[in-house]
Amino acid sequence: MAAEGQPHQFTVAQGGQRLDQFLAAQGLELTRSQVQRLIEEGHVQLNGQPARPAQRVKPADRVTLTIPPPRTLDLVPQAMPLTVVYQDAELLVVDKPAGLAVHPGPGHPDRTLVNALLALCPDLPGVGGAVRPGIVHRLDKDTSGLMVVAKTHRAHLALSAQIKDRQVTKGYLALGVGHLDSPQGVVDAPIARDPHHRQRMAVVLGGREARTRYWVVERLAGRSPSAEGHSLLEMYLETGRTHQIRVHLAYLGHPLLGDAVYGKASPLLARQFLHACHLAFQHPVTGQALDFRAPLPEDLQGVLEQLGSRYAAAPVA
Repeated sequence: MAAEGQPHQFTVAQGGQRLDQFLAAQGLELTRSQVQRLIEEGHVQLNGQPARPAQRVKPADRVTLTIPPPRTLDLVPQAMPLTVVYQDAELLVVDKPAGLAVHPGPGHPDRTLVNALLALCPDLPGVGGAVRPGIVHRLDKDTSGLMVVAKTHRAHLALSAQIKDRQVTKGYLALGVGHLDSPQGVVDAPIARDPHHRQRMAVVLGGREARTRYWVVERLAGRSPSAEGHSLLEMYLETGRTHQIRVHLAYLGHPLLGDAVYGKASPLLARQFLHACHLAFQHPVTGQALDFRAPLPEDLQGVLEQLGSRYAAAPVA
C-alpha cells in the first residue's frame, strides 16, 4: 500500500496513457477508481499543476501523488442478523437479505450491510473507502443473495481486479413476466442513464456494453386462463452495469415480477423477484477456486409455490 503523507514522484517514460491508468500501473496497490478519486480530490499534480483523470501523459512529464490519511469513518457498527456463508482472514461471503441496502445513502443513513459488517469485522474500516469499507460489488437493496466482502486491502485489490477482468461468476434466479420465445439466449444491449427518466437506467444506443446470458428453467402458466404466465430464469452477468438484469428483461418485454421501476408492482411479492444464487471466484491470496450457491429465500419460494412451480425449494444446480 502506498505510504500516507509522503509524496510519490514519477517521471513518464512513454506517453499516451491516461493519467489514472499511468498511476494505477506504478505498483502503489491502488485501483484505478481509487486513483481517479485521488486525482479528483486534488492529491495529484501533473508538472506542478492540478490534473484530470483522463488527461494524457507525455514523455518527461512529472507526476506527483500524495496519499492523504484515511478519512474518519463516521459509520456506526450495528449488530444485525447476517448469514455468513464463508469467512477467513482475507474475505467473507454473505447471503444478503432483501430490504437491506449495501451502504449508506439518501434515505438510509444506517442499518445497512456496511453497518452490520463493521460490527462483525472491527478491522474493516479503511479497506476500500470510508463509506463502503470492504465492498467490491453490490446488490440492489431489494435483491437478495451472495456478495463477497474484502477484509484486507490486498484482498480488495485482487477481488476488484477479478471483477474488472470479468473473472467472477455471478448467477441469478429471476422470474420474468410472460414467456420468453427462446429457451436460452444472450441479451447484448448497451445500458446508460435513461435520458427521459434520470433516476433509471435504460438500453441506450452508445451506452456502456452490457451482456446477460439466460436460460429458461421453467415456464409457468397463468393462474387463470386470461392471466399471463411467467418464466423462471437462470441468468449470468458478463458485464456489471447498474440494474443490468432488470433493464435487460424489461427491454425484452418480460420485466421482473414485482419490479415497480422497470415493470409494475405485483400482489404476489413486495419486491422484484431477483436472487443472486451463484458466486464463484479465485481466492485473492491462495488462488483457490471458491464456488458458492444460495437457495431461494422464503418470500421467493412462496411465490413459486403459489404459481405451481416444480423448483420452489431448489437452488440452481
